[in-house]
Amino acid sequence: MLIEEPFRYRVDDFDQQVFKAFVPPQHVLAVALREIDWEALRPSVEAAYSIDKGQPAIDPIRMLKLEFLKDHYRISDMQVIVRAQTDIAFRFFLQVGRGFRLPDPSSLCYFRARLGEEGFVKIFDGLVRQARQAGIVKDRLRLKDASHVIASIAVPTTLTLVAQIRDRLLKTIEPFDPAWAAGQRIEAGLLRERTKDQRDEVRLSARVTHLRELVAWSEQRPVPADRNANKAAAAAWQKFQETLALAQKILHDQDHPDAGRKTLSVSDPECRRGKHGAYYDGYLTDILLDPDSGIITQINVLEAGGDEARDAVIMVMAEQTAHGNQIEALSIDGAGFNGEMLRALEGPVAEDPVAEGALAEAVPESGLGVTVYVPPKAQPDNGRFTPQDFSLNEEGTAVTCPAGETSQYSQRNKGRHSTIYRFTRSTCAACPLHERCVSRPGEGAFGRSVTKNDFEAEYQRARDRAETAAYAEVRREHPAVERKLNEQMNHRGGRRARYRGRGKVRIQELMAGFVSNVYCIFSGLKILRAETATALV
Repeated sequence: MLIEEPFRYRVDDFDQQVFKAFVPPQHVLAVALREIDWEALRPSVEAAYSIDKGQPAIDPIRMLKLEFLKDHYRISDMQVIVRAQTDIAFRFFLQVGRGFRLPDPSSLCYFRARLGEEGFVKIFDGLVRQARQAGIVKDRLRLKDASHVIASIAVPTTLTLVAQIRDRLLKTIEPFDPAWAAGQRIEAGLLRERTKDQRDEVRLSARVTHLRELVAWSEQRPVPADRNANKAAAAAWQKFQETLALAQKILHDQDHPDAGRKTLSVSDPECRRGKHGAYYDGYLTDILLDPDSGIITQINVLEAGGDEARDAVIMVMAEQTAHGNQIEALSIDGAGFNGEMLRALEGPVAEDPVAEGALAEAVPESGLGVTVYVPPKAQPDNGRFTPQDFSLNEEGTAVTCPAGETSQYSQRNKGRHSTIYRFTRSTCAACPLHERCVSRPGEGAFGRSVTKNDFEAEYQRARDRAETAAYAEVRREHPAVERKLNEQMNHRGGRRARYRGRGKVRIQELMAGFVSNVYCIFSGLKILRAETATALV
């Protein structure tokens, strides 16, 4: 419950004298207290609290400051509370006197859970908004890049993973049918004894078969009649449904071993395996950086191997929605050479484009008005005709080759946003330009196949831009985002996840970015004041 209790935070004259004597004005916490408008963040924090229910809460802004101290000094919940007991600079930053009783360390965990991912996004955006209002953040350019986060898990073997989800499923079934759950535990023990001397493949097959039986029974389980009236029953049923979905996902992984996106851990089911130089298990942190101020304007966390191109659009939209600004340009690495992303950010080149894909419904038809600078993919230079040498008819049903022949067959590849056009083998065999078109005659009914991408105009626009002086200038600025990611991941604690689950990992990354942005605001304000003083002189 939110309630004003000024007596709890009273700072008397003696406290003020101690602060003045022991906390110099240039101390980083003194500067943070002076330069950051913490009260402006209050609405974002208080929105997660009840106005009139529960016990009186510790002031939410002071809880946020404790989170800031924890992430700034990279210490634990327990350590930040212990240090705040005796560190005068901490107490000055919190603006509490010697009589203030600090909360239990567990309160910080409840605070994070109360705000959730959405609450920390609002806090992060609120700090960026302060930088914008001060004139520090510009809209000239955004630099985008991503780096990996190592999950806080021990990856089990497949045998152990199946056993873990089996045990967890039985635990969540127990409130609804304890006798059946007990019987299945006995069956699991007997199965373990029967197969203990068998090869791992046999043991795994037996455990998977048993898990399938559990899942099949669970799927037929009726909804409890008292679920809506009993909160405990509702919570237990929700937990059961979540565990069942995870068991179904693990079984799907067993049935489709080459599908990717495998569940690696029961304790962190959102963790995935990806490759960033080397293989890793965890997540991907994606950021937008304003190179003029060094401030991170957006942070998102994807599963390992997530779609960076799609996320670039999501982050640009998120920033422009949060601040009402218009980003002029975006620099992104090779992952951004993606036609759907280019069209979403810049707008279509063609007057009547093919609009397919999830992004087509999320952005205006004219695009977001952001100029994209991205290294184009190298095109093969083998002296043969490329797809660009084949002209498409107005209906989009056929292409004409450099020799004037027309394709006879087309096939739509919706997943790749492209169409394949094929010429008959007899047409290609009789063509005088045959040697410049295909490497060998081939077999079967068809000769040359040509793939036309829906976004070829957007790709060509990106290739043409890569030849300009403006592109070279922007790409010279791009290493700034790599340096910022190095700071975020290796010096602000972002490389290793302290929590489990994508949302909680994003909270960790948002607070690391929050601390980084505080320092950038210090620098930006110092520069602005120096420029103002020079102008006055």
